[in-house]
Amino acid sequence: MGLSDIHKSRASLGSSKHNVILSVLVLLLMNSSTSAGDVPAVFTLGDSFVDTGNNNYVVTIAKSNFPPYGRDFPGETPTGRFGNGRLIPDFLAKTLGVKNLLPPYKDPTLKSEDLLTGVSFGSAGAGYDALTSGQIGSITIEDQLEMYREYKSKINASAGKEIADKIISTSPHFILLGTNDISNTIRRAQYDSNTYTDILVELALDVVKKLYGLGARRIGVVGAAPIGCVPLQRILGGGLLERHCNEELNEAAKLFNSKLAPAISTLNQQLPGARIVYFDIFTPALSLIQNPAPYGIVEVTRGCCGTGTIELGILCVVPGTCPDATKYLFWDSVHPGEKASRIISDGTFDSASLSTLLG
Repeated sequence: MGLSDIHKSRASLGSSKHNVILSVLVLLLMNSSTSAGDVPAVFTLGDSFVDTGNNNYVVTIAKSNFPPYGRDFPGETPTGRFGNGRLIPDFLAKTLGVKNLLPPYKDPTLKSEDLLTGVSFGSAGAGYDALTSGQIGSITIEDQLEMYREYKSKINASAGKEIADKIISTSPHFILLGTNDISNTIRRAQYDSNTYTDILVELALDVVKKLYGLGARRIGVVGAAPIGCVPLQRILGGGLLERHCNEELNEAAKLFNSKLAPAISTLNQQLPGARIVYFDIFTPALSLIQNPAPYGIVEVTRGCCGTGTIELGILCVVPGTCPDATKYLFWDSVHPGEKASRIISDGTFDSASLSTLLG
């Protein structure tokens, strides 16, 4: 059976338990090497960039399961994604040929076959630093790792340990964290950027090691984004009228990334059988912000929601939204819209980098 036949077989299987077992058995026929389009599942851990709805089931102020969020999602459904439509995890899952949308792990309606092809453990507001998550009651990265352990137990029970281990070891895991930590005002008051970014790198390495210890072998670690250029930070640090990017935050993000990338490379050499790859999100995101015209985007300093300045979450409910979100880079005062998320995802997870991760 060839790889194309495998994917056709998997797509044609029904939802009964018997067919679920057949589908995962088919996965075992795959070669040990994996490439884009041949992966069994996709997993994401992190913050709002990858939260596809987990915060719907958590006591936190970081929620978006109400209009106008999801305005351009199929069915105009507010799913808990912080945007008007799909997010990076959805584009990743589609690019890798797994499925069109990556569901949140905490969704109680998920079926066994949904779990077997991957989920997101992300939580809006999360960071490597537990304090970052704790300020608004988000799911900490340690909580996400615990959810991952629970996930493993579920698929061990439904498909058997051998098959579960195969899925986990051959599937890519993406960690998108650090951006919220960089903008954490409490920590900025306690540490200088150099000290705090050192702490964040150590925390990031610890997360990767724990994920590796749980069986993951293909781990993509994404750096911090240019948080200083989101509308909210332009207001807070760039001037109400001038709306310049907050360069202090951008410099801290770049400093973090400059330390994280070589640390990930070193760790990759130390863990047997691992493929741990650093992914740069800062460069493609900043490039889009600085040169949006080729993509038909005309507004990069304001969000589509409300006045476009500080509205986020529940504050987006009353003021209304712009008529055409495709012309705006940001949906609210922090999060990119669906169009920008797709462009940034394509730039961050390019074919060369994905090939390095997948082997």
